[in-house]
Amino acid sequence: MDEQTKHEAHQWLLKADHDLRSAARLMYGGDEPILDTAVYHCQQAAEKALKAYLTGNGVIFPKMHLLSSILELCMTLDETFVQLLEAVELLTPLATEFRYPGDVLEPTLEDADEACRVATDVVRFVIDRLPDPEAIEKKQSLCEVTRV
Repeated sequence: MDEQTKHEAHQWLLKADHDLRSAARLMYGGDEPILDTAVYHCQQAAEKALKAYLTGNGVIFPKMHLLSSILELCMTLDETFVQLLEAVELLTPLATEFRYPGDVLEPTLEDADEACRVATDVVRFVIDRLPDPEAIEKKQSLCEVTRV
């Protein structure tokens, strides 16, 4: 992996980490949790992690947000990504389900906790499979969704 590719993959992971930490702050960082936005950030973290993997492997991907399509691209490089099918099914609707007015405005705290746990697992899964893991700085905070 050349230096530019390493940098780009790292940037995707950094953004995924920011989404995970944003979700944690929205859930636990104030007087009242903001769960609809927190779960959106969980979906975004998984999306950006998968894109980090593709970037790290030199795969140019179209601009898209559908996790199943992004996962399919990852699976063409590494069949073990099939393990993320359930995670993708859980996280995909969170990109839009609570972002607009509707019958249910917010997920439960339990559902938001699960979304954060699953998104964190996706990010860790990707980090473990990057072609040059030493190139990706594994900060202590990366993927550590904790109650602020």
